[in-house]
Amino acid sequence: MANCTWQVARSGALGYAGAAALALTLGMASLMGPADAQQPAPAPKKAAPAAPAQKGAAAEPQQAPQSAWVKLCEKASAVVKDKDGKDAKKDVNICLTHHERLDGNTGMVLVSAAVRQVEGQDKQAFMVMVPLGMLIQPGMRASIYPKDLWEQVQKDAKVDETKLKAIKLGYTLCHPAGCTAEVEASPEIINDMKSSGGLVILAINPAGQAVGFPVPLFGFDQAYAGNPVDNKQYGEARKALMQQIAQRQHELIEEQKKQQATGQPPPAAAPAPAPKK
Repeated sequence: MANCTWQVARSGALGYAGAAALALTLGMASLMGPADAQQPAPAPKKAAPAAPAQKGAAAEPQQAPQSAWVKLCEKASAVVKDKDGKDAKKDVNICLTHHERLDGNTGMVLVSAAVRQVEGQDKQAFMVMVPLGMLIQPGMRASIYPKDLWEQVQKDAKVDETKLKAIKLGYTLCHPAGCTAEVEASPEIINDMKSSGGLVILAINPAGQAVGFPVPLFGFDQAYAGNPVDNKQYGEARKALMQQIAQRQHELIEEQKKQQATGQPPPAAAPAPAPKK
């Protein structure tokens, strides 16, 4: 893709990760006011390449890819019209078919995408969250890649962009985790997401450059049509995940301290502080 920087996770990035609370915050973003410009976020580094297989090693059967999509549902109060046309509070079920990619070193959300379904409403919403620091005024765009073109782009091959479908999204809210944008998820968008290989979220950074956030669509169809996961089990799994990330951060800090201890700073000069993670 020409003139576009691709944002990918650092080594240790986790595709299947996210909290129900964060996901539902993303789902309610359109109810909470306009977006504001934010300070730029640092660009994550590319993941380290996998180590080559040793010669003579027995070939292992390839495992099927694991879906990074999950359905999360939760009850929430909403104001609806009763049979007399008066406002009344009602508990409704809100579901998000959700994908999130985290930085495995920091826990920062690199990109989040979801389709929101609200009980009793015909219209659905397609929502995306990207890191802070993107320009608000241009909005966001998602390019949908058919399966054959998605395979090509994964190999860094040039693709015919005229064959891509584009979805324009408007920002709705910025919060500490990132900035969200959304658009109505029409039946056409849902069908495209079910049948396509992936999509790339395009946002504009402060330098005016397009930044691409890839989101695979493998498993979206099954998650969208299937039953929601157990929120309690999902929360416990995420808690364990964040503990692993915290341990990783601790190990990185200790490694930096050891590297600084082996250095020889100039006489009377205080050692440089370890950079914050």
